[in-house]
Amino acid sequence: MAERRLLVLFGSQTGTAQDTAERIGREAKRRHLRCRVEDLDSCDVANLIHEPLVLFVCATTGQGDPPDNMKMFWRFLFRKNLPAGSLCQLDYAVLGLGDSSYPKFNFVAKKLHKRLLQLGGNPLLPVALGDDQHDLGPDAVVDPWLVALWDKILALYPLPPGLEIISPSVRLPPKYTLHYLPEDSPCPDSDLLQPSAPRDAPCELHPFAAPVVSNQRVTAQSHFQDVRLIEFDIMGSGITFSAGDVVMIQPQNCPGDVQQFCQLLHLEPDRRFVLEPTEPGTPLPPLLPQPCTVRHLVTHYLDISCVPRRSFFELLAHFSTNELEREKLQEFSSAQGQEELYSYCNRPRRTTLEAMWDFPHTTCAIPADYLLDLIPRIRPRAFSIASSMLARPKRLQILVAVVRYKTRLSKPRCGLCSSWLASLNPEQGDVRVPLWVKKGGMKFPADPDTPVIMIGPGTGVAPFRAAIQERVALGRGGNCLFFGCRHKSKDFYCQAEWEELVAKGFLTLFTAFSRDQEEKVYVQHRIRENGRLLWELLSSGNAHVYLAG
Repeated sequence: MAERRLLVLFGSQTGTAQDTAERIGREAKRRHLRCRVEDLDSCDVANLIHEPLVLFVCATTGQGDPPDNMKMFWRFLFRKNLPAGSLCQLDYAVLGLGDSSYPKFNFVAKKLHKRLLQLGGNPLLPVALGDDQHDLGPDAVVDPWLVALWDKILALYPLPPGLEIISPSVRLPPKYTLHYLPEDSPCPDSDLLQPSAPRDAPCELHPFAAPVVSNQRVTAQSHFQDVRLIEFDIMGSGITFSAGDVVMIQPQNCPGDVQQFCQLLHLEPDRRFVLEPTEPGTPLPPLLPQPCTVRHLVTHYLDISCVPRRSFFELLAHFSTNELEREKLQEFSSAQGQEELYSYCNRPRRTTLEAMWDFPHTTCAIPADYLLDLIPRIRPRAFSIASSMLARPKRLQILVAVVRYKTRLSKPRCGLCSSWLASLNPEQGDVRVPLWVKKGGMKFPADPDTPVIMIGPGTGVAPFRAAIQERVALGRGGNCLFFGCRHKSKDFYCQAEWEELVAKGFLTLFTAFSRDQEEKVYVQHRIRENGRLLWELLSSGNAHVYLAG
């Protein structure tokens, strides 16, 4: 009998595709299939020829781009020298997650499906195109498609004699078991955020713990929006960057939320534990030290401030001893309850921690072993770098709008990363932030005579500040900036810097202060007013135009 094994590979930017891939992995286990769930870049593509059955779950980002964790796979798969029949042994299916409000809706899934066909793969089903814009979200497509997929797979790989599909009411074992260490066991001195000896350039698995040099509010105290210019010291990190690059920052939960979470689940924050995979061969989470304290796990790893997904309520229902709570949790995890779940979670942006408060009997019954199955890890956040190494060597700056807004919930919603960054005060001691740098999508012209037109309202001006600093340091003129904000006196970021460059002849600046006069004025009005100049720069100067916002 053919070996009953399935490989689920995902390309995920925000975590939705990973969540769906893990859901498929759980459904495979219920059908007694040996199943591995991995991101596409950690899979050895050359081994695909030995895989009988592969399911691809992939999101589309930006303008039809693959997610970061499948870019290497993408480049390999589209190599021209791959033989046409190289995947003729492979049965596969592609599930795409996208948003139909974008022109290149599910572009990656469609292109992947087509390429696998070219290489001789055998599709089990037509490509599925999940859509965020649907009233029920991507599940409107995913749910019926998965029903059809399991029918196909079980026809190819029937259940072994004597085995039945494990009922959804039966709880599957956790991915890891958590073994507490005796309280008197010695404590290692290691800490994730101690500066480490330089290796290769810092990356997600090995971030650089950058000291915060300054954290300056650049909007008036009376302005509704708190915006920070934050500077990090990157000396000795091996980090290099140029204008248009992006810094990735790994945030953490605030101590108050960590304390609440531990109280709700009756966890001792300073207890130490080691993780053991339930199934041999399952890798340990790479960003968690072993041994680890509960406090470290909750502070640095578990995303208790994210809006919980359907899978969270599905697993939570298994722990519920309270009938009322269990019924509600089952409704939220059913296909019919998705509108109700959207109103409860997504519309008001309710956090995982707040949802746990609403189900107190269930929450206090959650076994610690299931925490990593229940709550996703905290994802890094991307910020445009707002400074140039040519102007400020060994330093890196970002411009951060602190996210804070109201929904129908009484407590304002706060951005995890921006609120944490705003709270850091370097005057109170050594404050460090784990970070690394990635190439950005903006490339500025190498030719010094090419003029550059930059349109950057609000914090969208950040990458242009880096570009202007870089170009000025190289003695390049032809810098034209359109900047917009609400009030000249309240949120005109870097005003003195721009005015100095204008006075020195390095910068042509057009500003739009939308609320400083009765009729609102935006950057597009200034662009229209200066149409002749722009056309001159474009037609005879071959100017490049950049827009960020």
